[in-house]
Amino acid sequence: MAFPHTRLRRLRQSGVLRDLVRETELRASQLVYPLFVEHGLDRRTPIESMPGVDRLSINHAVEEAAEAAGLGVPAVLLFGIPAAKDDEGSGAWDDEGVVQLATRAIKEALPDLLVITDVCLCEYTTHGHCGRLRDDGSVDNDSSLELLARTAVSQARAGADVVAPSDMMDGRVGALRAELDAEGLADTPILSYSAKFASAFYGPFREAADSTPAFGDRRAYQMDPANAREAVREALLDVEEGADMVMVKPALPYLDVVRAVREATLVPVCAYNVSGEYAMVKAAAAAGYLDERAGVLEALTGIRRAGADVIVTYHAKDVARWLR
Repeated sequence: MAFPHTRLRRLRQSGVLRDLVRETELRASQLVYPLFVEHGLDRRTPIESMPGVDRLSINHAVEEAAEAAGLGVPAVLLFGIPAAKDDEGSGAWDDEGVVQLATRAIKEALPDLLVITDVCLCEYTTHGHCGRLRDDGSVDNDSSLELLARTAVSQARAGADVVAPSDMMDGRVGALRAELDAEGLADTPILSYSAKFASAFYGPFREAADSTPAFGDRRAYQMDPANAREAVREALLDVEEGADMVMVKPALPYLDVVRAVREATLVPVCAYNVSGEYAMVKAAAAAGYLDERAGVLEALTGIRRAGADVIVTYHAKDVARWLR
């Protein structure tokens, strides 16, 4: 016979009671909706590995952003697919580049929606790596910082509310902060992909953004999946260099890292529920193996419970509808 004081079930007997004592809250206002933007007119290009997600011409990106905003999602994260690529990724800092044009269009139509722009070169380079290459094919960390800072300034001038470096070059937060400040953009926050792991869960994204490396991989600059303490060091260094927010990517396989970063820092922590996580749930739901709504809400609640203040997720619009 159970003693009365051991009956934890007392607080689980009704939905109202469960809601009253719920420890972790998931809200649409905590979500960021990623968009893939490409050149062209009136185009939606389905991404086969990510059902329900398309590459969007700018007019459709504005429509998607407006729909997300109408559902209570406060921010979008823009990734650009340029019309042409080169060895240095110059399309990334082109003031008439696809992300810059999309940013202007979205901010003009939706001035209160936050536009976050991805700062990286991989979508824009012919080789698919995140920085400038040396003659031996390795990424030159220090010379890449200038190009990344130039990209951040161009995006901020176009109206980006937040710039988000995802390249994992050492020192890039400090380089971006210095250049933004020097260009009169000191109020532009930096959301740093501080702990971005060399993950198998990025496959669908690379199809979507056309950013698969032409040779080799990114393990020399993205993090080893085995390392958690190093992730905390990365986050602390980025905060010291001027990051206003830090990110852990991916989310679900790295909830321990989300928790560790949350406990080590005082800035907001973001977690990226990445393309592979999205694709797995979609595939399992399509096969009838799980209920998509229940699975997604459970997964995102877990990310929040681990300590994430903000979640980037391709499910953002669906979640916002489900939470209404």
